[in-house]
This record gives sequence, C-alpha cells and structure tokens, in this order.
Amino acid sequence: MNSTQKVAKDSQQMAEMTAAAMFASDAASRGLDMQILSVAEGRATLSMCVGPFMLNGHQTCHGGYLFTLADSAFAFACNSRNKVTVAAGCSIDFLAPGREGDVITATATEQSLTGRTGIYDARLTNQNGQVIALFRGKSHQLNGEVVPGLILQQAATE
Repeated sequence: MNSTQKVAKDSQQMAEMTAAAMFASDAASRGLDMQILSVAEGRATLSMCVGPFMLNGHQTCHGGYLFTLADSAFAFACNSRNKVTVAAGCSIDFLAPGREGDVITATATEQSLTGRTGIYDARLTNQNGQVIALFRGKSHQLNGEVVPGLILQQAATE
C-alpha cells in the first residue's frame, strides 16, 4: 500500500466512505436537504421533506423533485463500489402525489451489474409507506474512483 491509498475494511465501509465523499461535493442533494439514511454495496436510501417551494400549480410535489431524489439514491447506489459511475438513462412512473410536509424516501437497489453497465430500481414512498413513484436507472461505469486510492482491505493484502 502506498501513502495515497486509503483502506476500507469491507464493502460496507467502502460504500459509506464513497457516499460521504460524494455527498460532500453534491450541492444538488444537499441543497434540497436530502438525508442519506443508509448505503451498502449496490443500495442506497435517501429521504427528503417536501417543502413549499417544491409544489407545482396543483399544490403537489413537482415531479422533477421526486425524480431528483430518486436519481440521487440511484447515484449513491451505483457508485457504492468507488467506481465513477454515471446515469446512461432513467425513467420514472408517478403513482401518487407528494404533498407539502411529506417525507419522501427513495430506496435504490441494484438489479443487475454486468461489466460496466448496471440496472437499478428505486421505490419512493411517503412517511405512511404509500408508494409515490417507481424509478429505473441504467448506469455506465467510467474510468476513475470516487475516492482516489480507496481500496478494500482484502485487495490490499493480496
């Protein structure tokens, strides 16, 4: 191991360290007061409270904000292995409205990862467990690391 490397003891710590680094530079997620509730390899759960500035002309949460929450959960899930990964395509289906004051939770879960391409589904629910939207994202891994030099401990000892 060289002096620029950081070591994660397991995949959980790798996901947590990667998420912390991403969140620190993610002005969009922080600006919407999103909270990271949990991260793990291929999975992330974020929440956001619907504020008055997020309401559309029908006084429900604008779909763009719901998409942003789902997209952020997707980003943390697909970057959890410390490989720079971006969205190649996304879609969302809105099932019920979000209302002012609702706490919306998005849980993104890896469905498939083959080579540099992944498929992730995110489920958005309100504080009552009602499903608000379903999101699907396709990821593409680029070259590079989210946290430069971060490696898994078992890889460091090989």
